[in-house]
Amino acid sequence: MSLTSPSTRPPEAAEEEPESRGAGRGLFGWRHRCPRTARGVTVGTSVAAGVLVLVALLLPNRVERLSFGAFVRIPAEGVLLAGLLLALPPRARRIASVVTGVFLGLVTVLKCLDMGFHQVLARPFDLVLDWILLDDAVDFVGESFGRTGQVLAVAGVLVLVVVVLVLTTLATLRLTRLMVLHRQVAARTTLALGTAWIVCVTFGVPGIGAPLATKGTAEMLGNRVAMVRDGLKDARVFEKEAAVDAFAATPPDDLLTGLRGKDVLFTFIESYGRTAVEDPDMAAQVGAVLADGTRSLGAAGFEARSGWLRSPVTGAGSWLAHSTFLSGLWIKNQQRYRSLTTSDRMTLTNYFRRTGAWRTVGIVPGVRRAWPEGTFFGLDHIYDSEHLGYHGPYFSWTPVPDQFSLEAFERLEHGRAEREPIMAEIILASSHNPWAPIAHMIDWDDLGDGSVFHGIKERGKDPEEVWKDADSVRTEYRHAIEYSLRSLTEWLERYGDDDTVVVFLGDHQPVPTVTAGSTSRDVPVTIVAKDPRVLDRIADWGWTEGLKPAPTAPVWGMDRFRDRFMTAYGSGR
Repeated sequence: MSLTSPSTRPPEAAEEEPESRGAGRGLFGWRHRCPRTARGVTVGTSVAAGVLVLVALLLPNRVERLSFGAFVRIPAEGVLLAGLLLALPPRARRIASVVTGVFLGLVTVLKCLDMGFHQVLARPFDLVLDWILLDDAVDFVGESFGRTGQVLAVAGVLVLVVVVLVLTTLATLRLTRLMVLHRQVAARTTLALGTAWIVCVTFGVPGIGAPLATKGTAEMLGNRVAMVRDGLKDARVFEKEAAVDAFAATPPDDLLTGLRGKDVLFTFIESYGRTAVEDPDMAAQVGAVLADGTRSLGAAGFEARSGWLRSPVTGAGSWLAHSTFLSGLWIKNQQRYRSLTTSDRMTLTNYFRRTGAWRTVGIVPGVRRAWPEGTFFGLDHIYDSEHLGYHGPYFSWTPVPDQFSLEAFERLEHGRAEREPIMAEIILASSHNPWAPIAHMIDWDDLGDGSVFHGIKERGKDPEEVWKDADSVRTEYRHAIEYSLRSLTEWLERYGDDDTVVVFLGDHQPVPTVTAGSTSRDVPVTIVAKDPRVLDRIADWGWTEGLKPAPTAPVWGMDRFRDRFMTAYGSGR
């Protein structure tokens, strides 16, 4: 019989007693029957809970920072949370434990999102602007691995998120009860860890590859708050920038007079970045393709000038780069893109259309569904993947091989008799991630309806196998870029004439797996023409002769190209 009635016991003892009694019974009394097993389960569960919470606090938000040393540190957030939970009264403590567990789970999910975004876009996940990109990621999985792979991937991610939230909450509750049961030990340990953290910070005590004391999670969340604040302000900043257009009042007859009568093709090569041209592991091979193209086009009477543009994105986000290039505005996020495409901003393609001197068309094989933004860019007609006459297979994400896209453009538009001059926006997609399998050049006369590519795809490489090794990924990326460049230069040599002007460029650098640590966002840009007067108008740009820009060639922001181009080819020159 107890010497103390429940009503006279300390509140702490009253709080702890139910758990103690429950712990002794267990489910169906198994704890009483198997005390050693029960104790082992109790200890194991407590250790697992501690490890899980520690991992949630110390998990980096970048893959390259994952290491054993990253988890052998003292997190300031853990010390503060332990002190707070010990200080709270029982009911508030239970609520705080649940909230803390859920919050840790959400932070863990955010860190995992950051890892993925850093691997693809070389930046963290934006809590305001990036949710729409998750939908694009789902589409990419479906297009690369089929409907079944898409469903399994989405279901797996959702289950994993729920599991993380549940486990971090249960782990926090478990540790909180354990601290309450051993309050004095927990208080002394918390005080000791807090003191150790201060000492380590004061004297810069090193850990295994990083300082022993850390407040990384708090700093990450602080940076995220600042990012959200900046994102909310950016809409007002962009509105002011978009209101300025140097050519808005220019009469149509004075626009682009230096290109009248020419076919002008703006061609984007997916993921064609500075890495392809200058990385030691691929520069020789890609450089050889560019050198061969320069020679063969020179023999056909063409000349070229090349420079660099700095893209607003890296790794992915082609539409942001395309709209930056065409609009003359820095379109760095989805919010700006939506604002742009719902505005009356005149793009480079719009200005060609305004003159009335060109038929404006788009060759966009990467578009497989409704694209309402297409009308914003001022294109008279758009040919998507369903309207190029292609009856071959997809190459992972890529719906139509580049060589066929260009041949389709020749058949549908450029090769037509008695036509008006054309301004075309052409998107070459064969160099799109995952770069396996990829097409290769065949005789142009053998392209037919594209059925010939079935055999080429069957002999190609499996993307899952390629992506097991970074060197293999880089090699296949290089092959894809070489294919895209050959497709374009051979088309120009085959079908170009005195009135053909081609502006081709990369949209952004490839993913960090390929760039291997490079932080550059530069992409090559080249103008090719037979008429010497076309290149004479850009003589003062300082660009390099040929298809390959020199390392010292000028680097402009991609948003500066529109106005420079229109100035060079306007009536004032």
